[in-house]
Amino acid sequence: MVEYRIDRRSGIATYLQIVQQTKQALRLGLLEPGDRLPTAKEVVAATAINPNTVLKAYRELEREGLVEPRPGLGTFVRRSLARPGAAADSPLRAELADWTDRACAAGLDREDVTALVASVLEERFGETTAPGERGHEENG
Repeated sequence: MVEYRIDRRSGIATYLQIVQQTKQALRLGLLEPGDRLPTAKEVVAATAINPNTVLKAYRELEREGLVEPRPGLGTFVRRSLARPGAAADSPLRAELADWTDRACAAGLDREDVTALVASVLEERFGETTAPGERGHEENG
């Protein structure tokens, strides 16, 4: 099950953080069709956010066809966004982890790494993407 982490200083609306983190879990294969998302009550208990915020995020995910509510049972994943190269156990992820270790050893901090990766993504995909989003999906 996914555990949401809310960054109140990020400037990103809380419901969008939930949407983005859910999509990331779907891309990494951490959530698969049939899996149940945490209930609004569980998310509220873990994050101290308003239940309506959770419901707004889940409605957005439903609108995008990623989840479906089942009355009395919860909200369940309808489809995956996972691709073989993006799985949590993929060789590409291992290479990225190694690269990140080298970047840290070279003295870069999280913000430096984020800026460097964002600049490469912008070069490759031609647009700025929000965390958890992929720019090339809208183009193809």
